[in-house]
Amino acid sequence: NAIFNAVAVCVDGAVRGFVCKRFLAGDGVHYEPRWFKPWPRGMATHLTIGDHRLPIGDRCFDVGGVRFGFEICEEAWVADRVSARHARRGVDVVLNPSASPFALGKDATRDRFVLEGSRSTFSAYVLANLMGNEAGRLIFEGGSRIAVGGSMRARGERLGFTDHDVVLATVELSSLRSQRAASGSFRVDLGDDDVVAVPFAWPAVTAPATPPCAPPTPIVDADDFARAVALGLFDHARRSRSRGWVVSLSGGADSAVCATLAAAAVHLATQARGLEAVAEALGVPCPDDVQGLVRATLTTVYQATRHSGAVTEHAAAAVAEALNARHHRWSVDDLVDGATERVQAALGRPLSWETDDITLQNIQARARAPGVWMLANAERKLLLATSNRSEAAVGYATMDGDTAGGLSPIAGIDKAFLRRWLRYAESWGVPGLGPLPALATVNAQQPTAELRPAAAHQTDEADLMPYEVLDAIERRLVRDRATPVAIWRGLVADFPQHDGRTLAAWVRRFLTLWTANQWKRERYAPAFHLDGYNLDPRSAFRFPILSAGFTEGLAALDAEIEA
Repeated sequence: NAIFNAVAVCVDGAVRGFVCKRFLAGDGVHYEPRWFKPWPRGMATHLTIGDHRLPIGDRCFDVGGVRFGFEICEEAWVADRVSARHARRGVDVVLNPSASPFALGKDATRDRFVLEGSRSTFSAYVLANLMGNEAGRLIFEGGSRIAVGGSMRARGERLGFTDHDVVLATVELSSLRSQRAASGSFRVDLGDDDVVAVPFAWPAVTAPATPPCAPPTPIVDADDFARAVALGLFDHARRSRSRGWVVSLSGGADSAVCATLAAAAVHLATQARGLEAVAEALGVPCPDDVQGLVRATLTTVYQATRHSGAVTEHAAAAVAEALNARHHRWSVDDLVDGATERVQAALGRPLSWETDDITLQNIQARARAPGVWMLANAERKLLLATSNRSEAAVGYATMDGDTAGGLSPIAGIDKAFLRRWLRYAESWGVPGLGPLPALATVNAQQPTAELRPAAAHQTDEADLMPYEVLDAIERRLVRDRATPVAIWRGLVADFPQHDGRTLAAWVRRFLTLWTANQWKRERYAPAFHLDGYNLDPRSAFRFPILSAGFTEGLAALDAEIEA
């Protein structure tokens, strides 16, 4: 009367038993407890399927004299690791089948638990991880590996664009067993009640010595981020049977990141799979070279209004040219004017910047959606929404405007990181593309929605607050679950260049905007999970659409300030 998450053990083409997962992932983007029950520790029984009575539960398997145990994904991340119990059973090889999604910096932790698992259990530890954008929001980075006795013997490719990767290592079991027997602190569980013996003839092959595993090539967060998003974009496009991507290229940071990583996806996929295979996967005729493939699959468009400036128009064109995208330029002023005239007639009054600021900004963003959607439909491509996580936190995006799209590739990462990444990409390069000097035209600007008249000198940070402060507030609220007072105290310590009352005002602004804009976060297109947390209410951080709006917490903050 329950559903369990299980591994099937197959020997010589037949299922010989099942091992069920004891620890379920239920935090962040994971919600296994919604579907499965945890298997009780030490419980071993049998399951009848047709005419077969198969062992199931907390078991290990002796296959032809080699003892195997399973530590399934989350079971390696907890304090009471399942592999410790396997060690007392005398297991030679611990197998970890994982679906462990990418997050910045996470692979180093994965490395540590594989090495420690093999060292502390005197075993070979084999981690096999899922690869690619399997279901939409999560990007699985592969990186399978084999460690023996605390030493890494083999390591697979991370964030690769192929469908599979085979990792090989030679394991000398007699040496491991000798170390286990010689350890004075090692303890064993006597009895084999939960060990399933399966006959098997291991091939009589003398395996060559395994060369030492080279340490992983250092990949800074900038390269990890780029490869992860590029992999997500490629897999999302081919699995949704899209012929590439369309980006409304504004000349600003966010759309430049989206377009750049779409181009990187084509280059990296071509390096891994070949030109013809990538063209076939994306459903386009095969061109002569990878640049032609980018042009066939990436379309960008600059959508001007009378408030757009020459700087952003030049920046958009320069980025598109550097990427070899098919680029268009058009004006949406006629759509804006038509809608404005109709609404003014309905209201019986003119709309002005003094009384209708947000209304007049929003119509410009919304007027850009129909044309770019139509272009994406006509080319059968995936429209990318370009909002980032910082904008999502405070609702600094126009619903049905710049949020239009079938995928939000950067809605899981903050604006401050994106600005640093663009500077890195300009000088140091993007995987698959190399340095992109054209990004200098983007990096030289202050982020701006460019929706008010030029005389207003609109910038994002003037409308909101410095992005570094905004992102710090977001981390403390979402990741640390901090109260308004605790958030403010942390800001005072981290940003001594700003006075306490200013920081308190920014905390109030953030929390007020956060509360008012949960409905927008509910409607965002699916976003990739890219670091330790995200704001996607369907996976990670749930918050009510209607709430008290931190009333008590903000009152406590006011009292703290006055004190």
